[in-house]
Amino acid sequence: MAFLCPNTNHYLFITFLLFSTFYTCYSSINDTITSSKSLKDQQTITSNNTNFKLGFFSPLNSTNRYLGIWYINETNNLWIANRDQPIKDSNGIVSIHKDGNLVILNKQKGIIVWSTNISTSTNSTAQLDDSGNLVLRDINSGETIWDSFSHPADAAVPTMRISANKITGKKVSFVSRKSENDPSSGHFSISLERLDAPEVFIWHDKNIYWRTGPWNGRVFLGSPRMTTEYLFGWRLDHDTDGTDYITYNFAATKTMFGILSLTPHGTLRLVEFINKKEFLRLEVDQNECDFYGKCGPFGNCDNSSVPICSCFEGFEPKNLVEWNLRNWTNGCVRKEGMNLKCEMLKINGSSELKQDGFLVHHFMKVPDFAKRLDGNQDECRTYCLKNCSCVAYAYDPYITCMYWSGELIDLQKFPSGGVDLFIRVPAELVAVAAPDNIKKKGNNSSTLIIAIIGGIGAFTLIICAYLLWRKCSPRRKGRQAQNLINSEHKQMKLDELPLYDFEKLETATNSFHFGNMLGKGGFGPVYKGIMEDGQEIAVKRLSKASGQGIEEFMNEVVVISKLQHRNLVRLHGCCVERGEQMLVYEFMPNKSLDALLFDPLQKKNLDWKKRLTIIEGIARGILYLHRDSRLRIIHRDLKASNILLDGDMIPKISDFGLARIVKGGEDDEANTKRVVGTYGYMPPEYAMEGLFSEKSDVYSFGVLLLEIVSGRRNSSFYHHEDSLSLVGFAWKLWLEENIISLVDQEVWDECSESSMLRCIHIGLLCVQELPRERPNISTVVLMLISEITHLPPPGKVAFVNKQNSRSTESSQKSNQSNSNNNVTMSDVQGR
Repeated sequence: MAFLCPNTNHYLFITFLLFSTFYTCYSSINDTITSSKSLKDQQTITSNNTNFKLGFFSPLNSTNRYLGIWYINETNNLWIANRDQPIKDSNGIVSIHKDGNLVILNKQKGIIVWSTNISTSTNSTAQLDDSGNLVLRDINSGETIWDSFSHPADAAVPTMRISANKITGKKVSFVSRKSENDPSSGHFSISLERLDAPEVFIWHDKNIYWRTGPWNGRVFLGSPRMTTEYLFGWRLDHDTDGTDYITYNFAATKTMFGILSLTPHGTLRLVEFINKKEFLRLEVDQNECDFYGKCGPFGNCDNSSVPICSCFEGFEPKNLVEWNLRNWTNGCVRKEGMNLKCEMLKINGSSELKQDGFLVHHFMKVPDFAKRLDGNQDECRTYCLKNCSCVAYAYDPYITCMYWSGELIDLQKFPSGGVDLFIRVPAELVAVAAPDNIKKKGNNSSTLIIAIIGGIGAFTLIICAYLLWRKCSPRRKGRQAQNLINSEHKQMKLDELPLYDFEKLETATNSFHFGNMLGKGGFGPVYKGIMEDGQEIAVKRLSKASGQGIEEFMNEVVVISKLQHRNLVRLHGCCVERGEQMLVYEFMPNKSLDALLFDPLQKKNLDWKKRLTIIEGIARGILYLHRDSRLRIIHRDLKASNILLDGDMIPKISDFGLARIVKGGEDDEANTKRVVGTYGYMPPEYAMEGLFSEKSDVYSFGVLLLEIVSGRRNSSFYHHEDSLSLVGFAWKLWLEENIISLVDQEVWDECSESSMLRCIHIGLLCVQELPRERPNISTVVLMLISEITHLPPPGKVAFVNKQNSRSTESSQKSNQSNSNNNVTMSDVQGR
């Protein structure tokens, strides 16, 4: 009977049990709501893994109460039940109704505010599972009769579906909030459409606002930005009941989680977490060409051109007056005399009129209303040519043949990605505008064209074709390139650089196949290639839609062809055939630094020893450019995506298209009206006044150094509540004497702490606001190898205050042709 004898320990134990029971009942009722266990305001239920909670909350600056599910804390809201029926006080209660529905009651008024609204009466229970899904189950059968994932609000998490059923027409779609602090249903929604070639649409009320383009098994063809590491992770699946559905997910890791939401202004926002801590907040902004049908029927939208809308060959504006006023909604029509032969055959019934042809347009977002046909590319072309209603076709290995009838709407040209779109035109236009199309049609098509042209017309076209061939021939292109080089740098000769044949590069890259694309920048896409002798190469192909051009191409040839350093990428040669400008480099098997550093899985391969080696290698490469090479060079576009890594993880600086050869001392400044580079890596004197010097590269290196130490993009702070950039955030931590928290937790260890702190210190010295306060690169190298043991305290760094972001971001959006924050800029006018 000793256990009946009271003592202090027993009292403490019993008191602890009573307190624990009371606290649990007040703050959490486990993960389930039953007919006998309701959920009151101020209470929550928690998933078994403790990641998710269900409870009532109020948005910022609001007293309305909503039932919602959130991840970790209320700011990361995944789902809202009564978004359009808020409770005005704290009298809300969630319970299982007698008919089996999960309901929200106002207990004071005794009315049902919201219900799952299932029609079958059953005994049920509601559970918040470990994926964040609130599931209503039949107690007897265990069958799911309702779940929150099938009735989403504005946010999706891994395993949630955007779905549509071909048979029933039922869809699961997402609806934006009215505003950031008003969770009621807004004006934008997302749904899965065009199920023959599925694509995701964003709607503004009942009007199409934006679309992804068809799914090709890896990406949506109209969304080349999905190839970035943060937006890649979509999957299309099919259920046996006729439902197609799109899901978004990460690699198989329990430490990662993401919330993808539709914002109140119609864009996508991704928030990613690692180990329950937010590490990325990215909003996919849109340019003018993303808006549905911006240039009207048969109008081509190219965000890199001015104006952004144009008509294809053989077409002209339908309303020239409105078109010149930049009202492009009426689009384009075929020019007079450019009628298709199919149309003329219908009118005249003549059998003598010959076939039409096709003009190819590269890197295109395919038009809306695609129709599908099984078959290869040749079969696709033949079908479209024989079908008089077919006005265009495109081919993708996964989707196979796509073709269009009637008007072509929502066309857009990308810097890279997309597909080749073949638009139907009269055969004579093909002969004049695109000689390469004649070759693809075969001998029969060539015979037809010759028969159509006839006599003097044939002679004239042959002469034109000959002149065009002469103009585009490798020798002539070489002379033009040589002339441009000689006019600026007479000491350089193109003959000193090997010239590659276009056909060999085309073969090596499998016709520049999308699957061989390593990435892209302001210059254009870069492809992996394998030459006949087995040599691996990287081919950088100037995009015709690029903001850069022959000047940057020749500049890179001039600059890098004479540079030899283990930390600079090696240029093998170039190609200037068929109107193309391509550079051929040594292949870097570990791709670019950003592909590893900012990937939550790949970054594990970059331990601190490797990161320090990369930092020192980059610094030595810059030192060579500034001091040791035969030419004094300022790179002007140093960033993580321009640092390539070889098989031994040795860093190599690449992309010299924007570099400048300068004269004079290290502190001499040059001025330019054409500010080029990447926002976030530009020092203030350059971004605002067009002044650049060696200290410009030092600033860029400082930003890059802070990124390497922290494992975070400078641009990931654009929407941070405290700082404009990583630089500003680092400065804040420095002032708070908490700079060690900047270090990437993937690489931190106590033994290397002093080395990490030293690198951050050097980085802050490099990004100081005044150029004269920044060290030169030779001093930076000495600091890194510790020959300079005492480091001066850093002064105020550039771009600290949040308000500075407004002008920078507006400039970025108005001038940048690609929404990614790491894309090279050009032609931004400095003061």
